[in-house]
Amino acid sequence: MNYMLWGYETWFTVVLSIVGFIIILWAQTTVNSSYKKYKKIKTTKGLSGQEVARAILDRNGLKDIYVVETRGELSDHYDPSRKVIRLSKEIFHGDTIAAAAVAAHECGHAIQDKDGYIFMKIRSFLVPVVNLVTYIGYIVAFISIFAGATGYLKISILMILAALLFQLVTLPVEFDASKRANEELLKLNLVSHDEVIQTKSMLKSAALTYVASFISSLLNLLRLVIMLNDRD
Repeated sequence: MNYMLWGYETWFTVVLSIVGFIIILWAQTTVNSSYKKYKKIKTTKGLSGQEVARAILDRNGLKDIYVVETRGELSDHYDPSRKVIRLSKEIFHGDTIAAAAVAAHECGHAIQDKDGYIFMKIRSFLVPVVNLVTYIGYIVAFISIFAGATGYLKISILMILAALLFQLVTLPVEFDASKRANEELLKLNLVSHDEVIQTKSMLKSAALTYVASFISSLLNLLRLVIMLNDRD
């Protein structure tokens, strides 16, 4: 009987791992496909991502925030500590739907920072906390290897809980930044009304990666809890 239960739980944890991997793979494939599609479609205004970002920032009284080019693909981000928006080469120089959408999204984060958006404040607070928990977790997990699998599983669960909290707070931050981005693009007439529909589609696909990461982490947590229960 115990053997049958153990076999069932083991099978279930394997299924959870596979489902989590498929969700992440699907989300990543979706955002890559969307990006490749919209980076080929030029906007009617012909503005580069850098020009779009500069227009939105200036309109919102954020002239002190620099827009700079950075390496990599889809490595775009807003750095709240340095007050800098970093855009990848294709976004910085591109005059496409993808460039406008991504540049505007990062400006959305800068506007959140200016407005003191509560979830962004919470996320900024959690960054060092999650990093500390993860750092300590790896050390304790290494030590717990000698104490058996149960100790290792408990530490892993704690680390995933910290990551889940961070991901949960990240969701409203990302969705709100995309909402602000589309509003600014339309309000400042940086793209046409039809093109805003496309930027919404582009940013919606990007947001799926955050949702997928959260769901995958949740499934991984469930998998570890089942394994811990089985060990006990």
